[in-house]
Amino acid sequence: MLIGVPKEIKDHEYRVGLTPAGVHLLKQHSHEVWIESGAGARVGFPDEAYAAEGARIVPQAQDAWSADMVIKVKELQPAEFAFLRRGQMLFAYLHLAPDPPLLEAMLRSGVTGIAYETVADAAGGLPLLAPMSRIAGKLSIQFGAWALQMNNGGSGVLLGGVPGVAPARVVVLGAGAAGANAVRVAAGFGADVTVFDLNTNVLAHIEELYQGRVKTCYSEPLALAQHVVDADLIVGATLVPGKLAPKLISRAWLRKMRPGSVLVDVSIDQGGVAETSHPTTHSHPIFVEEGVVHYCVANMPSAVARTATLSLTQATLPYVLELADRGLDAALTRNPGLKAGLQVYAGQLTHRALAEDLHRPWSTYEEVAARVRTA
Repeated sequence: MLIGVPKEIKDHEYRVGLTPAGVHLLKQHSHEVWIESGAGARVGFPDEAYAAEGARIVPQAQDAWSADMVIKVKELQPAEFAFLRRGQMLFAYLHLAPDPPLLEAMLRSGVTGIAYETVADAAGGLPLLAPMSRIAGKLSIQFGAWALQMNNGGSGVLLGGVPGVAPARVVVLGAGAAGANAVRVAAGFGADVTVFDLNTNVLAHIEELYQGRVKTCYSEPLALAQHVVDADLIVGATLVPGKLAPKLISRAWLRKMRPGSVLVDVSIDQGGVAETSHPTTHSHPIFVEEGVVHYCVANMPSAVARTATLSLTQATLPYVLELADRGLDAALTRNPGLKAGLQVYAGQLTHRALAEDLHRPWSTYEEVAARVRTA
């Protein structure tokens, strides 16, 4: 199979979908790999490193996009829509729920879209989302501490406090991969941390892990409102696979917070947890709404792009190899978790949760494939 890896064009996105080690393995399985020139340069993988493993270095994005399967990191940008074509496989983070123009472009093109964020494992986990969630969770506290500084519009609160002065009050919404890592870093700073979740087993694990140094709270509106209003830093880290993030924080709550408090919305890729959230970029990461500093960068892990690339590609490569070796139908039939990542196929929505969220019809992969075969 011919596999293409284009250079990412999202603002300050330096990750790359395949490393030279991945090229080496794919070549061992007799696959051809075309890498757009410069795709991995910023994370320490120059063109020469890919060429040494047998990749062909191509000068333009359209060359990499001519492949049978395209491996990316971030969702497509508008300039990339024209490269899509029927029968092509796209394996990347898609984040279609909050981006109707992207969804329409993918449906019109007939491309096969497999989303990293909904590929599942045997235990129901999300093995291709978790690595970036862990990184984003850790970064959320780092960026939150930065946003709290006076020169960024923050309230001037130090996360860990000092003797005689209380530490910052940090509220984390969600105790999954992102939330758990945010809790870990915030607690390490010495902040006063409270984490909310609907899963009491997860909360019990956090209670045992931190031995009372982190407060846990079941996520219900009254308790959430009280803690949000009193917080210095909120981290939004909720997830419903394939769906828009639930809007847990109202504008009215933010209005009651101390001016200069901070919201870091890790869930912004899926629409964000606050009524006021909208995506920002690494070039312009923050905005102030209702007196609260919002950090809503939609590709946070790219701030540490080398670590993120290595972590992501370790997780994705076995799936890339399975798709390349077996082809789409055999790979999806053999691996139900990979099939859970299929969101669009032959112009149809094939992911139930995504379709329900958008109030659109959907079909199973098997139903669409049968119609394609008889067309």
